[in-house]
Amino acid sequence: MTDWILENPDNVTEADIVVGIPSRNEADTIAFPTQMASEGLTSYFKGMKAVIVNCDNLSTDGTKEAFFSATCEVPRIYVSTPEGVAGKGNNFRNLFQLVCDLKAKAVVVVDADLKSITPKWIKNLGEPLFNDYGYVTPIYLRHKYDGTITNNIAYPMSRCLYGRRVRQPIGGDFGFSGELARFYLEHETWDEAVAYFGIDIWMTTLAMYSRKQITQAFLGRPKIHRAKDPASSLGPMFKEVVGTLFNLQSKFESFWKEVKMSRPTAIFGFGLGETEMPPAVSVDVDALYHNLHNGYQDWKDLWREALAPETHSKLMEVMELAPEHFEFPSQLWAHVLFDMSVAYRDRITDTNTLMNSVSPLYFGRTLSFVRSTEGMAMQQAEEYIEEQCQTFEDAKPYLLERWG
Repeated sequence: MTDWILENPDNVTEADIVVGIPSRNEADTIAFPTQMASEGLTSYFKGMKAVIVNCDNLSTDGTKEAFFSATCEVPRIYVSTPEGVAGKGNNFRNLFQLVCDLKAKAVVVVDADLKSITPKWIKNLGEPLFNDYGYVTPIYLRHKYDGTITNNIAYPMSRCLYGRRVRQPIGGDFGFSGELARFYLEHETWDEAVAYFGIDIWMTTLAMYSRKQITQAFLGRPKIHRAKDPASSLGPMFKEVVGTLFNLQSKFESFWKEVKMSRPTAIFGFGLGETEMPPAVSVDVDALYHNLHNGYQDWKDLWREALAPETHSKLMEVMELAPEHFEFPSQLWAHVLFDMSVAYRDRITDTNTLMNSVSPLYFGRTLSFVRSTEGMAMQQAEEYIEEQCQTFEDAKPYLLERWG
């Protein structure tokens, strides 16, 4: 790859383990995860050739300078996309290429805005990669309203389709083998959505599809980062994550059609570290309700076309519920997403329009989730999410019938 911007002041030419930190204008936060990565590498991977890589989007706020000035005992490389090329996935693509060039065996990736990372995160995400695992996803304590796209779409859909219980398929902090990096670099399903926020679900899905050994790393502390109110504007992230999920569903149908049920995924390092409570996430429930009903005005014709008649009829009953009695049942939600995945495959409209029509339905399901779990402790809410996933699995014959 020749169109990257590369600074390698320590002239690193090979590595056993790489820690990647993708960024775009993270000057105020990147020093801390860089320092924690350095401490993790020097404490737990002694004797190995290690390097920390900031894979950036040509930040204009001094991210590169903050990265190089962080307290760090490990060699560092800065790599950036060229001017005019944005996207988290494009940052990862540079990382995949660099990992292949360095012939690294293991890669750990952590978010640049992490406030709760400890050196042990590097250990738990990296160590399994030297013990025959190919892919490591995180398990951390999250507030029940942090990660609603994960809880209501990415986790239940990926678990139902591919048969692996991977709790945080778009968690942002991962470990993967050098071999998997090459697989990613060469895979033909790369597209524009993956080049942006579709990257996390793409990596997790391909790891499942390639039948790599997967484990989940228990990280002890909650993920503390820039959490958002689930009722706020979704931006492009929603479309890119769900669009990638649906696109890969079409590409890998021969694989997931054979999957009958899900199986648990091993947890590495469980019980280690602190168990403090994650910070609260407030939710504007009125905004969720209005987002759903405003979306109905915009998308009612498309919903009628995309959804099976019985699904559409039940959805219309939900639309008539007053805010205080609102409920969007899990089974109906599963049927809605399955129908939308079929509409995506059949291209009943352009994918951007279809994704825009799904987002108000997601707001409705999120409102129902909040209503159902507002009196619950974290563990009870977690059990509710697991029950929702089982509902998706139980509804899979409906998907197979609709898929045809």
